[in-house]
Amino acid sequence: MSAQPSAATEADHAIDIETGAGDWAAALAEPPGLDLIERAARLALAAGLAVTGSEDDGESEDDGDEDEGPAEVSILLTDDAAVRALNRDYRGLDKPTNVLSFALEDEPGPRPPGAPLVLGDIVVALETCQREAKEAGRPFGHHLAHLVVHGVLHLLGFDHSDDIDADRMESLETAVLERLGIPDPYRQPSGDPGTSTAASSANEPNHG
Repeated sequence: MSAQPSAATEADHAIDIETGAGDWAAALAEPPGLDLIERAARLALAAGLAVTGSEDDGESEDDGDEDEGPAEVSILLTDDAAVRALNRDYRGLDKPTNVLSFALEDEPGPRPPGAPLVLGDIVVALETCQREAKEAGRPFGHHLAHLVVHGVLHLLGFDHSDDIDADRMESLETAVLERLGIPDPYRQPSGDPGTSTAASSANEPNHG
């Protein structure tokens, strides 16, 4: 009997974080800084892959093993001007937004054993993130972590195009954020349901 590949753990996933334009050094000067972003991305990958993997079970015995390996995500922390340019070029919207997710196209043929599943890129705009956090009365790090989780789930195919999909995505986000010790961003301090600024980012285009 051949050994079955073991599923990737949270620690196996590769998270590549780069800082571009904007004073991210000052924004992330206080702990946990970049560690919180990496942890948020890893937890979001684990939670999202657990859901998508369970939905795929039994669909194809040949394809089942390909999703067992680690995933890889790149995160670019940049400024509003850079995100505005991307938003204009890829979505036709000449304005900045909080987070953009660019999912890579599926590569032809099966992945080699042990090769990571490269999901794509997430881009976060500093000034928009800071403004939204201030307006919502939330710590900057909490809002940033939420945007990263939101972006990762988009790369995994989750969306909020209708109420059912939005509820599903939001429940995953809040579960991940709870593990990070971050309060539910979709509820106001009074306990009444609120609207998260992360939910305003649309389903992003794929890289060509």
